Amino acid sequence: QKWVNREISNFDYLIQLNTMAGRTYNDLAQYPVFPWILRDYTSEELDLNNPAVFRDLSKPIGVVNEKNAKTVKEKYENFEDPLGIIDKFHYGTHYSNAAGVMHYLIRVEPFTTLHIQLQSGRFDCADRQFHSIPATWQALMDNPNDVKELIPEFFYFPEFLENQNGFNLGQLQMSKEVVNDVLLPKWAHSPEDFIYKHRKALESEYVSAHLHEWIDLIFGYKQRGPAAVEALNVFYYCTYEGAVDLDALTDEKERKALEGMINNFGQTPCQL
Repeated sequence: QKWVNREISNFDYLIQLNTMAGRTYNDLAQYPVFPWILRDYTSEELDLNNPAVFRDLSKPIGVVNEKNAKTVKEKYENFEDPLGIIDKFHYGTHYSNAAGVMHYLIRVEPFTTLHIQLQSGRFDCADRQFHSIPATWQALMDNPNDVKELIPEFFYFPEFLENQNGFNLGQLQMSKEVVNDVLLPKWAHSPEDFIYKHRKALESEYVSAHLHEWIDLIFGYKQRGPAAVEALNVFYYCTYEGAVDLDALTDEKERKALEGMINNFGQTPCQL
């Protein structure tokens, strides 16, 4: 009600929903999840009065690009598990998982160390690092298997976009460009400027009017069941709360394997 009356910001509302749905900064597997809100990462100026600069918040990020919808639909329709354990799904990956959080926060400790541990003691190859916001968005548009949403830091924490610790993150294969600070959209003149404008976009009139559509997908009625199927919003069965009863598994190995899978795969928030 406070949000509807505009007594709290969109940012605060999202943080509160995340908290109620069991998300926390203390668990990388259930880190707070925030939406991509813009689609314009190439213009010289960002015009927040133009609806065309915003992402369509009524669609899961995997099908914001219309041309991915067909692939995603076919995958769902053609999936058959011969054992009958795994339900049909649109995406085998998830919009929020531990590796994704470390991907975005690789330049900041303790995430740098955690990333290195995950990659068996070294940085992942440079081409897979988070090195450019425009390139990250482009990859999402081109690839229906990449469905990462954002983390709250994109709206308040400019330091994560800078390589202040001088880590050697390697160089890109094609261009031989060294990966250092994150490359920003043309309309952002510094990490602080990016955060300022991005936060302004989050609190804009357009997002205020459409944010509930995204909330339905992540926390609400389009999260599971027929509404999720229709919205092309079904994820691998292990990501849902209550999909697997770990306590019922007597085989220790099997339980460990499933726990590992759930931790690495990402988890869908509790449905609110």
